Amino acid sequence: MNTSQTADSIRAIDPHFMMRVFQLFVALAIIALLLSLAGRWLGHSISRGGHTASLAFREIVIGNDVIRVPENAIRFETQRHDGVAKRLDLYFHLPDMTGYTDAARDDFNNAGSGKNIVFVSLEPRVMSRDMTGRLEPIYRSLILEPGIAGEGGATLYGFRPDSGYMDELLAVTDGQDRLVARCMTGPEAAETLAACERDIHVGEDLSLTYRFPRETLANWADLEAAIRAKAAELVAAD
Repeated sequence: MNTSQTADSIRAIDPHFMMRVFQLFVALAIIALLLSLAGRWLGHSISRGGHTASLAFREIVIGNDVIRVPENAIRFETQRHDGVAKRLDLYFHLPDMTGYTDAARDDFNNAGSGKNIVFVSLEPRVMSRDMTGRLEPIYRSLILEPGIAGEGGATLYGFRPDSGYMDELLAVTDGQDRLVARCMTGPEAAETLAACERDIHVGEDLSLTYRFPRETLANWADLEAAIRAKAAELVAAD
């Protein structure tokens, strides 16, 4: 093909076709950029595993109580909004009692070297007594005596086979401000972040259940004080 023929061929190309080709390249470039940004965002989201580091406060109303709490302490994404709720699930890093941070990601994902997370649930009170108050009228008839010495001065009692609390122990301390908590036993207890459970009354009409590592039984009084202080901070006073 000579020079004249080449020039004629170039002039024969439809300018609208060239514009469409240019627009296609632009569109592909934009898609590639969006995919890159989405990949970065999704990768960061997956690495957090549903957690958030947001410190924006939410106000949740349960019954007659108002809880004001940062989003990073709210365990489930579906609960991170203002309004009325039947229940609120929180979690905190020990011993500082702070919500999720990227620096503590491994602890919140149970991938760290220790167990440093306490789980807290707030819901309307349905029992007139908390767990300590239920020791004598309820738990005492369900446990096997004598117990054995446990962490933090607690006595550990097994449950009767017909109690409904198989594979659990009841941890009880002496004194006026006594601890009463149920703790899992066996392989599941070794794998879970929080093998022990206790409930207390807070606010106007709330029951607070907290699940904590059995290792913290050795310092249960400090943990109880920290939980009560955090509850007083989060639950609005009249």
